[in-house]
Amino acid sequence: MVFDAEKQSIVHVEQIGDSSSGGLSSLQEPLIQQKHSPENYSVLAAIPPFLFPALGAFLFGYEIGATSCATISIKSPTLSGISWYNLSSVDVGIITSGSLYGALIGSIVAFSIADIIGRRKGLITAAFLYLVGAIVTALAPVFHVLIIGRVVYGIGVGLTMHAAPMYIAETAPSQIRGRMISLKEFSTVFGMVGGYGIGSLWVTVISGWRYMYATVIPVPIIMAIGMCWLPASPRWLLLRSLQGKGDAESLQDEAIKSLRRLRGSVVVDSAAEQVDEILAELSSVGEDKEATIGELFQGKCLKALTIAGGLVLFQQITGQPSVLYYAPSILQTAGFSAATDATRISILLGILKLVMTGVAIVVIDKLGRRPLLLGGVSGMVISLFLLGSYYIFYNNVPAVAVAALLLYVGCYQLSFGPISWLMMSEIFPLKLRGRGISIAVLVNFGTNALVTFAFSPMKELLGAGVLFCGFGAICVLSLFFIYFIVPETKGLTLEEIEAKCL
Repeated sequence: MVFDAEKQSIVHVEQIGDSSSGGLSSLQEPLIQQKHSPENYSVLAAIPPFLFPALGAFLFGYEIGATSCATISIKSPTLSGISWYNLSSVDVGIITSGSLYGALIGSIVAFSIADIIGRRKGLITAAFLYLVGAIVTALAPVFHVLIIGRVVYGIGVGLTMHAAPMYIAETAPSQIRGRMISLKEFSTVFGMVGGYGIGSLWVTVISGWRYMYATVIPVPIIMAIGMCWLPASPRWLLLRSLQGKGDAESLQDEAIKSLRRLRGSVVVDSAAEQVDEILAELSSVGEDKEATIGELFQGKCLKALTIAGGLVLFQQITGQPSVLYYAPSILQTAGFSAATDATRISILLGILKLVMTGVAIVVIDKLGRRPLLLGGVSGMVISLFLLGSYYIFYNNVPAVAVAALLLYVGCYQLSFGPISWLMMSEIFPLKLRGRGISIAVLVNFGTNALVTFAFSPMKELLGAGVLFCGFGAICVLSLFFIYFIVPETKGLTLEEIEAKCL
């Protein structure tokens, strides 16, 4: 199946910028035609560049679901199959958050190496770490080895959540880029549901926690093989060509071959011309100059960092970890006696997240990023104030809590869930995309850890009702941020986003 389109034309106007503030000086910036022509591509060729990176997101989600079941198994005197099952709450917390600490380390590592080794090799490295982490965790003879396995697996998570959206964004045709990156979020949620499901099967088996982690071992092997087969990102190759990091001619030839594989037979004849156009656009927006760390905090790079960092910050501080943490007690209060088992409750919410992420995938490239963000976050505001009201005023009407919880989960998956990762992957200028996304991912995991750890003491201090209303107030602030700061990037190429939105 082939999608064909007319070649787009671009005209240039001279635009003067201030290089001292991270802008451009006496450069040719593209002035994009109002009616943007979509790129040519083969649908079959567009699937693998999404599929194999998305396996990394699946492994991230699977770890969340499986660990929630593994902690039940590992504490059981009869089912754990170990002599050190008598774990304290702190020990269980370390097991649960071990991969989170690893993800923070992975984000820091990615900052240093992302633009050197490239997106593809970053994902291959992540697959190797997933494999090692899963094996070490499954075979761990003592508690400390188990934690080492969790941290190693988490480093793979950090590298994946940095490299996967970047690789997909740089290789996907612009008209389906939003859908492809949102499918990565779908893969994460699908992994969570799979982890809950597999965990529920093994949770009553002796040493079941080992089987939970061992079950997923084939997936990173498939991911590594797939990423070795896929080509490097053509934009990363052209960036290295422009900045003189290798033989320019051979890098451009490799980029042409890469583009032909990524788009299919429909671009065999036009790939060289498209590469020349991408080179011209990259040069026009200053990508041929070597990037410095200081540029991250200047001009258009600072604006991109504000947009990406702000979205992932609000994604976490609007209560997402806390609301899901509190979900079992909400549903139990509502009388779901069959759902008293935390695993079944998690599967229920996971399926809802999966369905709503699917809805976002279908509409994101039609409606755009901003309408989904504004609409979804507005729904989150209503749900959080409803949830707070339940604990303050209506605790004898559990239907209010259930409705608020389901509304929150649904609206989150329409907005912050997929779109924060999408905007993060497409908003940064190419030469600083690796470092910029590393910082945004670090903010994401760091804030997640802070909110998760602060939730219990804050709940005891303020009460659940006040806390959820506070999350609702933060959601209102995020609406102002989205309305005034976040641009619409629907249908634009990555070079056009840099030229028009920053």
